[in-house]
Amino acid sequence: MRNSEIAALLYSISELLELKGENPFKVRAYVKAARAIEGMTEDIEEMAAQKRLREIPGVGASIAEKIEEYLITGKIELYGDLLKQVPAQLHDLMRIPGIGPKTAQVLYKKLGVKSIDELEKAARQHRVRRLEGFGAKKEENIIRAIERYRQRSTRIPLGTALPLARGIIETLKKYGVTDRIEPAGSLRRKKETVGDIDLQATSKDPLTAIEAFVHLPVVKTILGKGSTKATIVTRDAIQIDLRIVEDRSFGTSLQYFTGSKEHNIKLRDLARQKGLKLSEYNLEDVLTGKKIYCSSDDEVYIKLGLPPIPAEIREDTGEIEAALQGKLPELVELGEIKGDFHTHTNWSEGTNTLEDMALAAKYMGYEYIAITDHSKSLGVAHGLNEERLRKQMEEIERLNGKLEDFHIFSGTEVDIKADASIDFPDSILRQCDVVVAALHVGQRQTRREITGRLIAAMENEHVDIIAHPTGRIIGEREGYDVDMDALLTTAANTDTVLEINAYPSRLDLSDVNARKAKSRGVRLTIDTDSHSTEQLGFMEFGINVARRAWIEKEDLVNTRAVKDVRFKD
Repeated sequence: MRNSEIAALLYSISELLELKGENPFKVRAYVKAARAIEGMTEDIEEMAAQKRLREIPGVGASIAEKIEEYLITGKIELYGDLLKQVPAQLHDLMRIPGIGPKTAQVLYKKLGVKSIDELEKAARQHRVRRLEGFGAKKEENIIRAIERYRQRSTRIPLGTALPLARGIIETLKKYGVTDRIEPAGSLRRKKETVGDIDLQATSKDPLTAIEAFVHLPVVKTILGKGSTKATIVTRDAIQIDLRIVEDRSFGTSLQYFTGSKEHNIKLRDLARQKGLKLSEYNLEDVLTGKKIYCSSDDEVYIKLGLPPIPAEIREDTGEIEAALQGKLPELVELGEIKGDFHTHTNWSEGTNTLEDMALAAKYMGYEYIAITDHSKSLGVAHGLNEERLRKQMEEIERLNGKLEDFHIFSGTEVDIKADASIDFPDSILRQCDVVVAALHVGQRQTRREITGRLIAAMENEHVDIIAHPTGRIIGEREGYDVDMDALLTTAANTDTVLEINAYPSRLDLSDVNARKAKSRGVRLTIDTDSHSTEQLGFMEFGINVARRAWIEKEDLVNTRAVKDVRFKD
């Protein structure tokens, strides 16, 4: 439950070290460790107690000591020292998306900017554009980034909320104070961001359950506590509500607090048409007054003459009409995924070896994995040139001869450069089993330029998949300006697969765009963009997006058995 907290701290240390001009390898070590911890499913506190921190990829003796120091004392001495050595103003400036350590230093030293307000003023007075290496366009981008920062939602990314909620649920179950407990609200619908976290439970001793909840280790503040409901705020400033309901009302209450407002209004209208009244407590026959209780929220739909509607699509986007017509989609399940076409190893910026990644994927029950390390132009990610890529292919061939009932596809995440050219020549691309193309530079180009680059990549016969098609980072960076209609048209015409990137901070394509893609006959894949074995588990977040997009097994390339995998004909 503290993994994200420690990862954020290590990221901060890396930024402060970079601001100080420390050795890039030292800076990268903290980033590598933070990324590994961020993607872990195992509790870092438990690993520390078992003296297993150094098993985490990228965590050496020094970083392990600092993690232990933080878990014991609540602080890291190095972090405190760095904060004293680096002007606090630089930290504030770096909150603005797109402003890294070097840019912050220039703005601070050259313009004397000491706050976000002062930066905005300098930009609007056109003083930023006069600095060497900036210009009018960069100045405009800074203004837009500040505006987005001020408007940014306080909603919690699903990648943060879901593990936190699960940790609390498991802890309360371990204490034995609840009988049934489930997340509700937008978290249960698996929206990409949620407001507060809502939990619903039953208990033979509600007061004891409430006491256990408000005294959990994550609790910083108790906002309210009653006999059946409590509200707390965690150390990460996340509000969580726990509601204890009667066992007989659990189903109707869970349905009531899960569906969107619009979905629930339509469902209550349907109930009235059938002579019933639906509330959070029960269904009631209007004529006789007879109360009907439901043990699950699925049963509520059955009592209303509908098949159960999956929680993810309870949004009033046609699901009730589809249920009435018997046309609900059979949403894809995590267990139907056979492989992952977008992963990274320590050949580029990943933390694990080729064999590590393959064995981890096999352990998960997959039939295959594609290794798609970055191409040469992405120097910050230690991208592979042609020679290194060929050597990696040889290593993959050797491992394929060694592994049983599992296949590694050789591949690359090749950069689509700013001039729309591909980072590798066709002569090397045709040797890859899987070519994933992506934009990493020039993301602030015009809509026409961005769309043109993506279309040019899809028209290359060797490009199989477009990764994270809009380039967004949830809560940090909006997607680049792309003509989605043109993108989908070209993908359909060229039979190029579009990716639902399952990395929790991306989830790109979004559920809305993925559903549009399906309606246009575009083939999709759900990939994790893993940089470690732990991050292969991010597949679940991609499944959440796909289910919200009404995606079924046959819509995806990576639900196929290894012998049936194909890309462009």
